[in-house]
Amino acid sequence: MSEVLTTRSEGVVTVTLNRPHRKNALTGELVEGAIAALEEIARTPDDRAVVITGAGGAFCSGMDLGAPLEPDELTFMRRVGQLCTLLHDLPRPTIAKVEGPAVGFGCNFALCCDLVVAAEDAVFGETFANLGISVDGGASWSLPRLIGVAKTKEILFFGRQLTGKEAAEMGIANRAVPSGELDRFVEEWAQTLADGPTSALAMMKSLVNVSTESSFHQAIDREALGQSVSFKGQEARIAGRARMKKQIPNFRNP
Repeated sequence: MSEVLTTRSEGVVTVTLNRPHRKNALTGELVEGAIAALEEIARTPDDRAVVITGAGGAFCSGMDLGAPLEPDELTFMRRVGQLCTLLHDLPRPTIAKVEGPAVGFGCNFALCCDLVVAAEDAVFGETFANLGISVDGGASWSLPRLIGVAKTKEILFFGRQLTGKEAAEMGIANRAVPSGELDRFVEEWAQTLADGPTSALAMMKSLVNVSTESSFHQAIDREALGQSVSFKGQEARIAGRARMKKQIPNFRNP
């Protein structure tokens, strides 16, 4: 079974993360499948708008911590960074359709899209501090631009989780709608974008993306370095032991 599914309809491409048994948690295979899908879209002029979503009622629950980071942490995280960069830079308008959990990397992968539409009861979570690891997915670049530096630090430091409705109110999501209306709402937005001026939209996207410079690519590289270090650190080991015992990690008294 493919871990990434791609479907097309009237200029709209839907890329679905497809590991529903693990709430679409990230693995190397999923990363490579998603990179291949985005590279194909970039080469295909008929693909005019993109929807990123997850299978089985979840967007993405973050990194699959039961899967190995091969061949090593830094190489793996730089490949994850390449996936995020492809989505961020893709010369097509992109929409994250979020239902269920969008946690850790899943939250930040959604923010790599141009627009985020969530079910009101979706869950956005920046849970890295709870796991004893640093942030990924471009969040150190995207979150401050969406909600400011102070709010970003609050969410990251305290491992905050937000409903889709709260995320929209804060500015992390563009819209939050009742779960039963999510598909229709995103279909309408995506079709409007697919029917729009593709080249002009791509130019608008490029201009907006660089408007506040510090570079996204520099942020991605710093994040890869940070996670490669923290994955090997004591706090990650503490969190791992606590997770195995279904306990809350105690970082102060290892």
